[in-house]
Amino acid sequence: MGKKIVTGIIAAAAGFAAGILLAPKSGKETRADIKQKAGEAKEFAVKQAGVVKDKASAGFTAAKKGAGTVAEDAKKAGRDVRDAVK
Repeated sequence: MGKKIVTGIIAAAAGFAAGILLAPKSGKETRADIKQKAGEAKEFAVKQAGVVKDKASAGFTAAKKGAGTVAEDAKKAGRDVRDAVK
C-alpha cells in the first residue's frame, strides 16, 4: 500500500508541474496556483501521515500482543518441562 501512495503522490506532482508549466497564465496567477496546490498537497500529506500512523500503531499493538502470547507460551512450556523433570 505504501508504494501506491508514493506513486500517486509522484504522479500528482508530475501532473501538477506539467499543468503549471504549460498553462497560459501570468506569473501572478501561476504563483497563486502553486500556493493553492501546495496547500492541498500539504493537507493530503497530513491526512496520509495520519492513516500511516494509525496503521503502524495497530500493527505495533498486534505485534506486542503476539509477542506477549509467545512469551506466555514459552513460560508455560518451561514450567511443563521443569515439572516433568522433577
